[in-house]
Amino acid sequence: MDRLSDIALFLRVMDLGTISAAARSLDLSSAVASQRLQRLEKGLNVRLLHRTTRRLHPTPEGLALAEQGRDLVEGLEALTQDLRGSADNVTGTLRVTLPHSFGRQYISPLLPEFLNRYPRLDLCVSLTDQMTDLVGEGYDLGIRIGVLEDSSWVARRLADDQRVLCATPGYLDRYGTPQRPADLADHQCLVLSSSRQRQDVWHLTDNQGQSEAIQVGGRIRSNQGEMLTEAVLGGLGIARHSVWHIHEHLCSGRLKVVLPDYRLPETGIHAVMPQRQLVPPRVRAFVAFLEDRLAEHPVWALRPEDH
Repeated sequence: MDRLSDIALFLRVMDLGTISAAARSLDLSSAVASQRLQRLEKGLNVRLLHRTTRRLHPTPEGLALAEQGRDLVEGLEALTQDLRGSADNVTGTLRVTLPHSFGRQYISPLLPEFLNRYPRLDLCVSLTDQMTDLVGEGYDLGIRIGVLEDSSWVARRLADDQRVLCATPGYLDRYGTPQRPADLADHQCLVLSSSRQRQDVWHLTDNQGQSEAIQVGGRIRSNQGEMLTEAVLGGLGIARHSVWHIHEHLCSGRLKVVLPDYRLPETGIHAVMPQRQLVPPRVRAFVAFLEDRLAEHPVWALRPEDH
């Protein structure tokens, strides 16, 4: 068990960045933590960390141990905590990455309740719209919105991601309201740019199930949804947005749904995790909490009067 506990210490150093921070989190002295890391390196006969005056840098062997050893340590942790069978055993540090806007609008307000429920749990949250390497950067969990591309993830669907076309009443009064998808070609359409897939072809389906693909364009493209939100609110065109992103503006009347009788392809909001034989209790607790809060009646659900 000494070897396994030393690997757990090494993983904590990787997560927190310094030996002293890792030692404090485990109620150890820095000297003892350093001795245990040296014992681990000697036992494995490899150098795991390059130590400089400013920070620690993992060696290739250290990166390999971090990737493969995490499953071993956390699997044992999950097994022992399951055997104890108490919710009080949801402990440790939960490292989560969230899309910036969705995390700020809908996940952040839920966190005080979650942390009050599990007082022995710490939380490390990264808000980013970049596609994060969960394993390589040591995250337990990520929230992904849209089509999942990486089949190596374990995914749990938390809620639907309904999307609509929208514009301000002022824009529609000035330039006219599209009546059919082909009319979009005559409008300024605000396009989300992406290096992974083409975003300037919008697919719409009518009530009879007939689909049309319309290539759109306009003066503004951006890889940030919030910039397109500001542009559409400024009356600069028609945007394609997730309802969760613009729900408050639809409710207030600042934006109107365009082509409400047509549907855009629906995607999902997922919790994604690296594949593990045993999921740590802290991860299972967080996913179950989000499922309970988001799945059945999300606060951004679109009502008929919002059209």
